Amino acid sequence: MNDETQVQDVFKALADPTRRMILTHLSKGDMTIGEVTDHFDMTRAAVKKHLTILKDGQLISVHTQGRERINRLEPKGLKTVSEWIGYFDQFWDDRLGALRAAVEGDQAQKDKTLKGKG
Repeated sequence: MNDETQVQDVFKALADPTRRMILTHLSKGDMTIGEVTDHFDMTRAAVKKHLTILKDGQLISVHTQGRERINRLEPKGLKTVSEWIGYFDQFWDDRLGALRAAVEGDQAQKDKTLKGKG
């Protein structure tokens, strides 16, 4: 899977409020499909579809324990989002740095002008 596909899968998974709520529940501990379903007013099949999308986005992992399938939050999956947003953090840092330099340059020019009049 290439990086662009991974980013798309993660954002697809995070786009739905129900899936974000599922992640919040899983952040408190591993859960079976039934345990996740208990938190929502929807069918087990609907919850399974949400879990599949979260798994495709590598935000959760599923492992078998006896007859149960256990869903676990995979925080490293959020790293994709963090890195993508981090790119724009640098963009804003650069823009704000340029604005600061411009404002400080204007202030220095004003101070110089005022000293020349005094």
